[in-house]
Amino acid sequence: MFKILGVDHIGIAANDLKEVGAFYENALGLKSTGEETVAEQKVTTGFFPTPNGSEIELLVATEADSPIAKYIEKKGEGIQHIALRVDNIENALADLKEKGVRLIDEKPRKGAGGAMIAFIHPKATHGVLLELCQRD
Repeated sequence: MFKILGVDHIGIAANDLKEVGAFYENALGLKSTGEETVAEQKVTTGFFPTPNGSEIELLVATEADSPIAKYIEKKGEGIQHIALRVDNIENALADLKEKGVRLIDEKPRKGAGGAMIAFIHPKATHGVLLELCQRD
């Protein structure tokens, strides 16, 4: 068994981290916690925490074959995924697999900010790419 603890972050695919980040800082007053490149996922991220503890995560492709580059090519900039924070990602994946839920990741992997992450396939969630996220 596992628990959903809340929305961890909303991932937004962007062409330019500085340009899009400026909107979140200047128009909305959210402050960036900096940038991080996650080579394994071929992205550079920028996080903008909100007062309730969730974050906006901007994602920019670092390579042409990045999932973010493919997403933008197909759909344009915008919401790419929603991340739900869980209490135990290993239990969450085992439980979902047992229930027959289609997963992209059957084992957690390291994501931005040191979180352990795994994705549920959008075909299982009626078109929404859901990320499970565990932070210690």
